Amino acid sequence: MTARWPRAAGPLLGLFAVLALVHLGALLGDVTTVAQLTKPALMPVLTGYALARGGPPLLAGALLFGCGGDTFLQIGGDLAFLVGMGSFAAGHVCYLLLFVRHGARPRGGRPGLTPALAAAYGAVLAVTVVLLWPDLPAELRIPVAGYSLLLTAMAFGALRAGLLAAVGGLLFLLSDTLIASGIAHWPQLPLPQFWIMLTYAAAQYALAGGVLRAAATTPRPAPDHPRAPRTADIPSPRTPAG
Repeated sequence: MTARWPRAAGPLLGLFAVLALVHLGALLGDVTTVAQLTKPALMPVLTGYALARGGPPLLAGALLFGCGGDTFLQIGGDLAFLVGMGSFAAGHVCYLLLFVRHGARPRGGRPGLTPALAAAYGAVLAVTVVLLWPDLPAELRIPVAGYSLLLTAMAFGALRAGLLAAVGGLLFLLSDTLIASGIAHWPQLPLPQFWIMLTYAAAQYALAGGVLRAAATTPRPAPDHPRAPRTADIPSPRTPAG
């Protein structure tokens, strides 16, 4: 993986950090206009950073689908929520494809580690859905359960791309669980949007960084060169044609 615009990567990452801090500060200070303006800008700037580093197009897609989810969830209402959730789901599909292309199988000291991790992630999914189900609006139960399945698959798949991506997957799980608990009208932390966005911004950065690291170490396929003709394949000038 070769950086496309190496000089732009640092400033873009710095801009992402500044935007994230301004957004989180606006949430803490209840400055609604600033929070609404900075939220949709986070993922496009992180996308620019990823592309400047030479990141694959699918990574840009995952982050920009996240921007779509941010925008629709900010609009509010059941329809916008479903569209936003669908946009995030498309981003998770992009991440899953990236983990398959650039990741390695999770490794550990014990042969049974991968099945054990899969069981742990599955148990978290099952417990979360079972607990949330009765408190969710009836029309959102099936969509939220399906989205939770895809989100958990993404978080488990992130293990293939290394520790940084795995942390990102877990943070994404936490962020979206906080959103779902709010929809279910469970007791919330003080300033719930602050914690949702803190874990979400960190999750997307960690996932992007993990994919960039994994892509940088993925062997590039050797180019297909036409086979040079062997001497035996070259007709001798003394050999009659036909």
